[in-house]
Amino acid sequence: MKGTVSICCFLSLLLLQATAEEEDFTSVLRDRSHIDETLRLAAEEKAGDYAAALQRLRKIYHTSIKPMEQAYKYNELRQHEISDGEITSKPMVLFLGPWSVGKSSMINYLLGLNDSPYQLYTGAEPTTSEFTVIMHGEKIRSVEGIVMAADSSRSFSPLEKFGQNFLEKLIGIEMPHKLLERVTFVDTPGIIENRKQQERGYPFNDVCQWFIDRADLIFVVFDPTKLDVGLELEMLFRQLKGRESQIRIILNKADNLATQDLMRVYGALFWSLAPLINVTEPPRVYVSSFWPYDYAPDTSRELFKREEISLLEDLNQVIENRMENKIAFIRQHGIRVRIHGLLVDRYVQTFKEKMSFFSDPELVFKEIVDDPDKFYIFKSILAKTNVSKFDLPNRDAYRDFFGINPIANFKPLSAQCSYMGGCLLEKIEKAITNELPALLSSINSGKQPGLSSCEATGCGEKPKNRYRKN
Repeated sequence: MKGTVSICCFLSLLLLQATAEEEDFTSVLRDRSHIDETLRLAAEEKAGDYAAALQRLRKIYHTSIKPMEQAYKYNELRQHEISDGEITSKPMVLFLGPWSVGKSSMINYLLGLNDSPYQLYTGAEPTTSEFTVIMHGEKIRSVEGIVMAADSSRSFSPLEKFGQNFLEKLIGIEMPHKLLERVTFVDTPGIIENRKQQERGYPFNDVCQWFIDRADLIFVVFDPTKLDVGLELEMLFRQLKGRESQIRIILNKADNLATQDLMRVYGALFWSLAPLINVTEPPRVYVSSFWPYDYAPDTSRELFKREEISLLEDLNQVIENRMENKIAFIRQHGIRVRIHGLLVDRYVQTFKEKMSFFSDPELVFKEIVDDPDKFYIFKSILAKTNVSKFDLPNRDAYRDFFGINPIANFKPLSAQCSYMGGCLLEKIEKAITNELPALLSSINSGKQPGLSSCEATGCGEKPKNRYRKN
């Protein structure tokens, strides 16, 4: 009996010693100076040039792109209306992945929030049940989702369409921080494969798609213990199609493994993701441990440090190129709006050509919508304009679009002109081919973009008197 007690005491002492060693190890904080250096947080920004470029971009959008967007109800086709808040918003970095892989810990580490009252809650169990937006503010405070959706100056007002249940799961955190002056972080609920989407109480996949469409950088985080791919993760990667250039895969908590085991896990991760990422060049994978404590002993700390710096350089590129990315995004949006306007115009023209005195309007238009190829709707757009066939929208989308928007509500493009405002098609084409590329060139060359750069003379053209008869 006495021997049994002695063994139990000995094992208890060993356990206490191991726990003490672990606490000593986790209490050693990692040096964070390389974060500030890599992200150049001490450098001052040229706020005046950036504000002038944003003002010019807003003016181009409102005068040249939005009129056609509204005239042909583009928002009802794509469900993507660009607000002033979205144009002026900071770059968004989105964190996705299974539960308890270290997404919140990574944000705490990048912002230096560890052991502060404002750090995001972390734990071994699923902890983040909300979409948390971490953004810059003059003081530290939390903002409810209903307030964020009601504030038109922010870029989150469109989230109201996902319902009040979702807004209760949306929270904003404002704090003064150099990094948050340049970027906004979004932490998401972890993917739990055994939970049905209906149990969340809101359309989780649709909300994820909204953030994915607006994210400048997407970190998909895994850890060595959660490499299985289930239905919800498979659906997530399906939503990421077309955004491969923004995706970065992170294998977190890598210092928990020996080098040989880490190589096996790295291979297993690619094996699991290969069927989901159908691209020639796979996304960049970063292998490290993103939390504030020192790396575990006898691990590849130099490799992990280099991987971390590479990830920070990636993040810095997004920050440095934020104005160029916004201009490119607005131009891409303008191209889609222009294509939509051309297609609706072609539907209107075809409808008028096929109508006769005895024709039934509903039957005639139903025939056109059901089989647009018979009337060369899409082919005529490719033949007459410099539109790529890869940019054309889905034909079936227009069956739904005209189901709620009668063809009689739309005028042909030739009728969308005025003496004062000009023609919608000419304005949007000028924005796509001249104004937005010129603004991009002025940013790259370091020139301050003026608001009247192309307005007075039309970029080198002689001023025209619209009322003078030729």
